[in-house]
Amino acid sequence: MMTDRLQGSMYGSSYPGARMSVVNPSSLLAPRVLSISDGSWVNQQVLLIHGQIGESHRPLDGIVTVNHHKGHFPPTQWPVYDSNFKALIHLEPGWNKLRLDFTSPKVSTGNMSIPSHASWITINYLPLHQSPPLQLAIILGSDSPGTYDATPERKQREGNDLDMALRKFRTAAYLWQAFTGEQMQRHGFGRRCFHFEEAWEPGTLTWEDRDSGRFRTQAKIHVIRCSKTVAEIRDLDYAQQYDKAAKKTFLFDIAMEAVKGYFKSPPGQKRYVSCLFLDSHWDPKVGTVVGHAALGGGAGDIQLAIFGSHALQSYPASLEEVPLAFADCTRTDTAFVANDCNESGSNWEAANIGIGAHLHETGHLFGCPHQESGVMLRDYVTLNRTFTCREPYSTRTKSPGKRLVQQDEECQWHRLDALRFRFHACFETPVDPVRGDSSVQVWTVDPSQGGVIATSKSGLAWLELYPEGDDVCHDWIEWPESEGQYPRQVSLSESELRGRLPKAKRDKNLKIEIFSAGGEKHVVEDFSALADQKKSRVKLGDGCWGYRGSKLGYSSMQGSQPTEVILHDPVLKNKLLLCIRVWSGFALDGIEFIYQDAPCQLFGKRGGHASDFPLDTRKGELLIGFGLRAGLWIDGLQLLTNLGRKSEWYGNAKGGSGHTLIPPRGYTIGGISGSCGAWVDGFSLIITR
Repeated sequence: MMTDRLQGSMYGSSYPGARMSVVNPSSLLAPRVLSISDGSWVNQQVLLIHGQIGESHRPLDGIVTVNHHKGHFPPTQWPVYDSNFKALIHLEPGWNKLRLDFTSPKVSTGNMSIPSHASWITINYLPLHQSPPLQLAIILGSDSPGTYDATPERKQREGNDLDMALRKFRTAAYLWQAFTGEQMQRHGFGRRCFHFEEAWEPGTLTWEDRDSGRFRTQAKIHVIRCSKTVAEIRDLDYAQQYDKAAKKTFLFDIAMEAVKGYFKSPPGQKRYVSCLFLDSHWDPKVGTVVGHAALGGGAGDIQLAIFGSHALQSYPASLEEVPLAFADCTRTDTAFVANDCNESGSNWEAANIGIGAHLHETGHLFGCPHQESGVMLRDYVTLNRTFTCREPYSTRTKSPGKRLVQQDEECQWHRLDALRFRFHACFETPVDPVRGDSSVQVWTVDPSQGGVIATSKSGLAWLELYPEGDDVCHDWIEWPESEGQYPRQVSLSESELRGRLPKAKRDKNLKIEIFSAGGEKHVVEDFSALADQKKSRVKLGDGCWGYRGSKLGYSSMQGSQPTEVILHDPVLKNKLLLCIRVWSGFALDGIEFIYQDAPCQLFGKRGGHASDFPLDTRKGELLIGFGLRAGLWIDGLQLLTNLGRKSEWYGNAKGGSGHTLIPPRGYTIGGISGSCGAWVDGFSLIITR
């Protein structure tokens, strides 16, 4: 039963037999939730919903009050415009029975003890902790007072200290999560979403907790002091602003150093950390924000996003403040705070830029490149439309606003972003298959077989096309999932791929990126060169043809030379392979093939120390492929046989990234091609039918 319910949570289905109930059956104005059905399971603490007021054909304005489960969270009120509403619902672990009440000055509420226009909806919140969390951090200078830019009125009304910064950043992060969960649902992936590292702390998601001191389990924000003073951070940033040759990533480097020093993660432990520099400062004299950079990405064990606090004053500090923040038309006073990119002329627009642009960098942290539309372009300037039904006057567009926001006018994650999230480790769910080898391999094959074949043990999910001159993807192919499995082998025809492009781009150099269902990708810089039979074809000794597969390693070491070996076994059938000797140290030096009645064959060089892997020839044991760890060069190697036997790892078993090289169906290993310098720095299989 648990498995069925979990499955339902992943794909948005309801608990069997559940349906939304109306408190007063005679009411035609009871709120109806349209975005999620009664009895659904979700995996996020703050859920975004949208709906309409009953079945009235007369547009009404008013208020929907969400009464939370057992009063654990105070009632929250959300505006209704033209009978439409959006609300953020705080959920407790387990089943949450929520009552939604509609009131309006134009509608009678009667004298009854039960609400006149109310409905119930039940949602089950199941927290997930089996996947890596998104961690949040505020970075301070070593001597920072822990304050951020704010107008005098804001300072007097709510303060601008570290405590308020924590509240605003946490609320913004929950808006990221609510937005992403809803977007994933619309893309057909259920409310699959990242989760936060959590802690039992004084609650901040409702303003009532500030006075009551109530503790809640909520997203934890780490406060990290870096090694630089505030003045050093800002002085360095001036250098960046005015010296184009200056290093542009110094704040990213400072954050990376601070995060690594704070967490002290052991090697191999992956972290995803989104950081806010609190000491960012708008300098009206020079008209720039110092101590701020918008960057996301990372390498190795740390994926990092950074952003500044220059728009923080405009953020909501609790869920109740969300509709107020996105309706606040107070003009930006540039004597005290920034009008970022001249797109933050009012408070609600500043909230869009700050919350949305930081989400954009967090998208980079999760591996998203820039896209043709959506958050990863600059569509976050309309982030407010996700959480409100009406948009006020915009200083950015000089427009009077929108009376009613339609769904297609809201900010979005692009389809390609949603695909990346679907297969990202931070978005895993309990019903997902265990991650194994997720690498993608690409092979040139006989034209009758399609010309090029892509394979992946975890399955192939989608392919992106990049004709020369395009730095964002406009055309892609998705492969369907069938019974929980994506295809493990697909044929790629150059004419078919080019046929998907606009006519003006069909003759240009074509780069493709192929993504596995395990979250890995393989890049082919020049598809025509890969598909070129003359360049990829190798003549074997018995007159047959073999084909070089895509290469691992960069072949860029000093003194690196091409090397290739055509194995005896497929050429001379009476030559029996007895043993494979691997030469290795901290990387792969060479592979030696030892036969019964033929000279040994060496790929690479003899170096490091030798390790023998005998084959059980009495049982017909054969080499069928290799496990590899590769980056700039070949770090480690493992031998795979047809009897399911695997050798130990030779070389560095933790270097680079993991790959499995096994020829596609109908092909066998005919040889190895690559390059070798001080050690092997290029490796590909030669396959033959």
